[in-house]
Amino acid sequence: MQPRNMSMSGVVDLAAVKAAGEARQKAEEARAAAARAGGGQAAGVAPASLVFDVDEAGFERDVLQRSTEVPVVIDFWAEWCEPCKQLGPLLERLTVEYNGRIVLAKVDVDANQMLMQQFGIQGIPAVFAVVAGQALPLFQGAAPEAQIRQTLDQLVQVGEERFGLTGIVVDPSAPADAPAAEEPPGPYDALLEAAVRALDAGDLGGAVQAYRNVLSDDPGNSEAKLGLAQAELLTRVRDLDPQQVRTDAAAKPADVAAQIAAADLDLVGGHVEDAFGRLIETVRRTAGDERNTVRLRLLELFEVIGSDDPRVTAARQGLARVLF
Repeated sequence: MQPRNMSMSGVVDLAAVKAAGEARQKAEEARAAAARAGGGQAAGVAPASLVFDVDEAGFERDVLQRSTEVPVVIDFWAEWCEPCKQLGPLLERLTVEYNGRIVLAKVDVDANQMLMQQFGIQGIPAVFAVVAGQALPLFQGAAPEAQIRQTLDQLVQVGEERFGLTGIVVDPSAPADAPAAEEPPGPYDALLEAAVRALDAGDLGGAVQAYRNVLSDDPGNSEAKLGLAQAELLTRVRDLDPQQVRTDAAAKPADVAAQIAAADLDLVGGHVEDAFGRLIETVRRTAGDERNTVRLRLLELFEVIGSDDPRVTAARQGLARVLF
């Protein structure tokens, strides 16, 4: 598929220009301070840091905030997408060649359905850009390198001329980001232990609150996210009549509430594939707010099982197929 022509109409937004200018000024001040601290040499990033993965949780920090300093190209891809496997390495190579005038954020659509929906993507690979907080489509599908270069040249020009984005400094000698060292037990151990004790005692409300307390201070805490998802699931099914729930689900296949309740019971009973399949089929049958309600519950159940579980991977692919 040939790429759609990139249109810059409507990109200029005065509020975004103002925000970009303020952010750029802060960035320049920070670079100047770093240069003074380093004996006059501004710190640069490693070429490998120009390409990075991004998810829904880190989108504001990694894409929106960064776009006030350098145009951010977003590559929406999936492991099962063969054209993505052709386009991805090309975009990564070109990003390094552009030497800090753009950066590349890679979004796995199977793991980030909400981002895909927010950008209105109908198929992948799809490539967007964010400039000073403003999103614009670049192209969809694999494309010849010459056309991609032309599109990126236009993007760089827009970033410089309309928003004054001159990019970031790249230092070939800078070390790539090292893997994060394993953190020692942190200050949340007591809260997490309290949540587990509450679960064991049947105090689901206390467990939910304990996990939320951790997440309010550390939103990325994986143990708390998993525990909260499990505690909320147990809370939802605690007062359900299993026989009535299954009767309602069988009699009302289009009833969102009935199918969600039955999926919750399926999961608690260990019927993971049944729970996922039920909700994916309900997503297929619904639209609008109802579809989004079912999709969000399915994502919550993914959290209960864990993103590394192959059943979750398969269900994400199934969800993508019915959504797009």
